[in-house]
Amino acid sequence: MQMIYNSPNYCVVEFPPQDGHVAMKSGGYEIVDKNARRELFIDGAMAARFREDVQKLMDTEQSLDEVDEFLGQFDSLMQHPVVLH
Repeated sequence: MQMIYNSPNYCVVEFPPQDGHVAMKSGGYEIVDKNARRELFIDGAMAARFREDVQKLMDTEQSLDEVDEFLGQFDSLMQHPVVLH
């Protein structure tokens, strides 16, 4: 796994594809809303679309506020509380 984004509001971790693991054959992303202490894991087609959108953001050098605004579209999907072990 690799942290690909970290701001005061959000953190995004990329999980690479894993051979022999059905759920992770195409990799995935964990998006954490630090303020709400909620997270979302996406994989499959949604992760592929997210990857494309993130690449477009990287190509146009967005500010932290603009990237956070993009990530904010996932807020309503974040149902899992962040739990520290």
